[in-house]
Amino acid sequence: MRPSIFILILAILSVLLIISSLFVGSVPLSLQTVWLSLIDAGAQESSLIVTELRLPRTLAAFATGALLAQAGTLMQVLVRNPLADPYILGVSGGAATAVLIGMLLGLSSAFGLTGLAFIGALVAMFLVFILAHQKGSWTPTRLLLTGVVVAAGWGAAISLILTLSPASNLHGMLFWLMGDLSYSYSVSFAFTALIIGLIFSMLISSQLNVLIRGDKIAASLGVNLKQLQLKIYILASLLTAAAVVQAGSIGFVGFIVPHLIRLTGITDHRLLLPAATLGGGILVLIADTVARTIIAPQQLPVGIITALIGIPLFLFLLQRDAKQ
Repeated sequence: MRPSIFILILAILSVLLIISSLFVGSVPLSLQTVWLSLIDAGAQESSLIVTELRLPRTLAAFATGALLAQAGTLMQVLVRNPLADPYILGVSGGAATAVLIGMLLGLSSAFGLTGLAFIGALVAMFLVFILAHQKGSWTPTRLLLTGVVVAAGWGAAISLILTLSPASNLHGMLFWLMGDLSYSYSVSFAFTALIIGLIFSMLISSQLNVLIRGDKIAASLGVNLKQLQLKIYILASLLTAAAVVQAGSIGFVGFIVPHLIRLTGITDHRLLLPAATLGGGILVLIADTVARTIIAPQQLPVGIITALIGIPLFLFLLQRDAKQ
């Protein structure tokens, strides 16, 4: 299949899934009801369900998955590992620590927690950058090891906060840590970050095609390695931060989707980036739809569904790479 046709199919599938997700839930709605709710949002219960609950959550799910897939694609180039994850540098750990501290202190405002998550993500991003970039040296291995150590430190901080937290706060904290879209209010922010991130990613996509072949080849072709690596790191970190702010930590999306797209034969980042963006949005949208319907009216954290999908896929990819 031609890559352009494949991307078109993903785009059409995205639209169909976004529309279909408005029908399903603890309260099934007909096509006519959904349509009337969209064109004439009123105070009726069905209109409130569609416009205030399902549509924002659906769009948030798609944007979150797209952000994670974009970040994962960039991170895999930066550390030269096709199974790298956008969370590998500890950005999500910094955001989670900040949010849990806010919850522990009694902050309940969704917008306040969103701000804390973004601040925590930025702190984690700059911390890894400073530690990995000492004396001007920056290698994929050094960056990866620094990120792993910092992420472990955030993990210890999260465990300490959970231990000290009262039982009344634990449910909300654990849901956020496992990825939860129930309180996604900043949909416009997520889509703005998504569009801007995709534009900047596409601007450096040709350089990504060169860098993935190795530093020596990239340098011989006139690529400024330090500048490009810094751009990738900042862009991937900010995309990850935007996704974490939106829905907490949703795992397995950022490394599985780009790798699966590559298995279709799309390796040119000028095509891989938009395809992965759509694929990530589709995966999280499907996972969120399942999470809020499988045991309705109760809801599951989205991260549980993506983990159930991602773990067997990850093991399959590891076994496949081991045989090559």
